[in-house]
Amino acid sequence: MKPIRVALLGCGTVGTEVVRLLTDQAEDLTQRIGAPVELAGIAVRRPNKHREVPEHLLTTDAEALVKRADVDVIVEVIGGIDPTRGLLLEALRGGKSVVTANKALLAEHGPDLFEAADASGADLYFEAAVAGAIPLLRPLRESLAGDRITRVMGIVNGTTNFILSAMDATGAGYSETLEEASRLGYAEADPTADVDGFDAASKAAILASLAFHTRVTASDVYREGIRAVSAADIAAAKGLGRTVKLLAICERVTSPSGQESVAVRVHPAMIPRTHPLASVNGAFNAVFVEADAAGEMMFYGQGAGGAPTASAVVGDLVAVARNMVASGHGPRESAYAALTAQPMGNTPTRYHISLDVADKPGVLSQVAAVFAEHDVSIAAVRQEGRIEDASLVIVTHAATDAALRSTVDKIGGLPVVRDVVSVMRVEGEE
Repeated sequence: MKPIRVALLGCGTVGTEVVRLLTDQAEDLTQRIGAPVELAGIAVRRPNKHREVPEHLLTTDAEALVKRADVDVIVEVIGGIDPTRGLLLEALRGGKSVVTANKALLAEHGPDLFEAADASGADLYFEAAVAGAIPLLRPLRESLAGDRITRVMGIVNGTTNFILSAMDATGAGYSETLEEASRLGYAEADPTADVDGFDAASKAAILASLAFHTRVTASDVYREGIRAVSAADIAAAKGLGRTVKLLAICERVTSPSGQESVAVRVHPAMIPRTHPLASVNGAFNAVFVEADAAGEMMFYGQGAGGAPTASAVVGDLVAVARNMVASGHGPRESAYAALTAQPMGNTPTRYHISLDVADKPGVLSQVAAVFAEHDVSIAAVRQEGRIEDASLVIVTHAATDAALRSTVDKIGGLPVVRDVVSVMRVEGEE
């Protein structure tokens, strides 16, 4: 069988590991695929920075590499939207299959890529775009294709999970824990994409698209980061037998009229310490999936890093190469359900609310009256402290997020409430 020729776009942390795996496992990969895999070229910005790669493979002209007639598969680990989008569309339209780890591109322009792949018959694989080495997208896309998935909830960002886990373990605040994460290499110099939830939102869009056979983009995802999570929030969660995690939550929601939609959100939430996700600490990722027939299952492992991500990339490359050897194709986009994205305001959630209140008779009754006015039911209430240190902690039953937000806004204006100290959503058993 003639070799399958691969063009690699990018040779940073992940790309370098891809090259290593293709070199070290060349003989095994040939046996697994039924044909040898050869690197045809590697597009980089600064060739002199990659002395570990054979010089004849390096080029700064990514577009020319993509267009080369002797290239069969494009592996993309550059990241970003432009010029990557144009390069991958060029490849797919030319009949070249694509393996990508680019979650931001898929979350923003996935439909364009799928349409180009369908039109030419090329494959588009992207396991490494979510949760690194964890086999997650292929089970959603293939193994569970005969089931009805109802909910996907997970920890899909290692940086934020490291920070929240450390805050839980040490009692430290957000800022000092972020500094420690940066020192240890778990946070980027600019951590915005991670701590503000952009990275997790892109991954949530991809997960929801696959799970619910619906096109979901990053703009459909409600997003909150972890900057506002305080040591007091972590302590409050502990007092309730819970911990705080940044969760990506994708779920089917049925209206009173029976119409289905999808609700996709990323935000910090308190979850019971008995929940499988509660024990996922450090930079690890895990995703909890619920389906009608399969029931509950969890996928856990290394969610980032050069070698783990490269493992998923090369796994996709093997799948694409096998399809080529067998003259077949991988799974196509499944978006037949075309469910609408439900606004966050209409999504049922629960709140944990901490109030700084005046220590006088009638405070609780005034606060409870506001909840009743907005048709929000109180699940638990606890008053702590006296005089200037008096506080009221309330946990609600499920209500629409809009009703809960309106309740909090009005409570903040009560004369007996000095401050709304914190508001955090609660997930898991009531």
